[in-house]
Amino acid sequence: MEDFEELNELIETKQYTRLRQELADMNDADIAAFLEQMDDEKMLKIFRILPKSMAADVFSYLEFENQSSIITSLSEKDAANIIDNLMADDATDLIEEMPANVVKKLLANASPETRRDINHLLRYPEDSAGSVMTVEYVDLNEDLTVKQAIDRIRSIGIDSETINICYVLDSTRKLKGTVALRYLLLSKDDDIIGEIMHENVVSINTLMDQEEVARTFQKYDFTSMPVVDNEDRLVGIITVDDVVDIIEEEATEDMEKMAAIVPSDKPYMRTSVFEIWGKRMPWLLLLMISATFTGSIIAGFEDALGALPVLVAYIPMLMDTGGNAGGQASVTVIRGLSLNEIEFRDVLKVVWKEFRVAVLCGVSLAAANFVKLLFFDRVSVMVALVVCLTLLSAVLMAKLVGCTLPMLAKKMGFDPAVMASPFITTIVDALSLLVYFAIATRVLDI
Repeated sequence: MEDFEELNELIETKQYTRLRQELADMNDADIAAFLEQMDDEKMLKIFRILPKSMAADVFSYLEFENQSSIITSLSEKDAANIIDNLMADDATDLIEEMPANVVKKLLANASPETRRDINHLLRYPEDSAGSVMTVEYVDLNEDLTVKQAIDRIRSIGIDSETINICYVLDSTRKLKGTVALRYLLLSKDDDIIGEIMHENVVSINTLMDQEEVARTFQKYDFTSMPVVDNEDRLVGIITVDDVVDIIEEEATEDMEKMAAIVPSDKPYMRTSVFEIWGKRMPWLLLLMISATFTGSIIAGFEDALGALPVLVAYIPMLMDTGGNAGGQASVTVIRGLSLNEIEFRDVLKVVWKEFRVAVLCGVSLAAANFVKLLFFDRVSVMVALVVCLTLLSAVLMAKLVGCTLPMLAKKMGFDPAVMASPFITTIVDALSLLVYFAIATRVLDI
């Protein structure tokens, strides 16, 4: 922050030459953070004084709102220069978010190579490996010598996402292996790439879901991976910085689904009130309608409640405890499913484990509640018994429903996160009330 204060002082005193020199020595991400604390007018002014060699790199770190503000304020030539110097995947992400009229101008002024790369990425399904990969990588023919390979890296490496790993192809562009830059530097000049490459290559198909891509990176601990088409031809690579974005996006989506919100690609501050309303309203409406069954159950036992009104006081506690217990089980199982720690074939093991957990939790809660009911609420032993038996039953049902529904959802091809707390709570509430009144009518004879 002290550096930012010094930079702000240079802006106030209009020492732009010195400011440019200071910025040239800073990290691109830090420059982006510095720009984002300014208003649009000042940000654009400072962005214009950045060295051209840095502008595109700094631009890629900015939030979309600031990228949009800058790109629409630049001349068509300068805007096209930014697009040409962005990595293809970053340029594609920007193009996808921009209005159609702006996109048309940007692509019209971009280089043919940039247009080709962007159009290539845009044709893949959303959230697939092909849509997040980059086409800037170093490929080497298997017949090259090490000296020829190093010369090629020198000629194209500056425009590549990474040069740490190079991808070895045959004459039909099929992926044959990989070779690390350090092995090239340590090998003899006349060694043949095909003889020193690593042949056991882990690759990703262009149509693989991005969530599965993230799991593959996690499994193998790679910093980049090749993306191939159905004929094993190399079409791009995915790097670990893309995977970090995927993980953040998928985690946000799961959180929204677990809170009964239709997922949105936009950040909260960029989403309008009506868009938020549209995302939340369908689930709220569904849950409201489903909750009417709870009211119907209560209405059906109106005579029992009239005979012993004290039963009404414990309905919220029973429903909340059951909902909380089901939510715990569902979140645990959903997390296990997302990490591939749990498969559908494990359903009986999961049910058996959650059953034992439910018994321990239910007995503990029932015992504590029994003491409270007798000594603090001063209800009869029979009423306390009804409430505690229902509490035990509610926890058992909630845990079993909470662990099985997400697994069934995944088996049927749905996202398990949909079967999270709000949905499970509604089901458990209805079941808890049915059990409550069934036990009450039998034990208390009402």
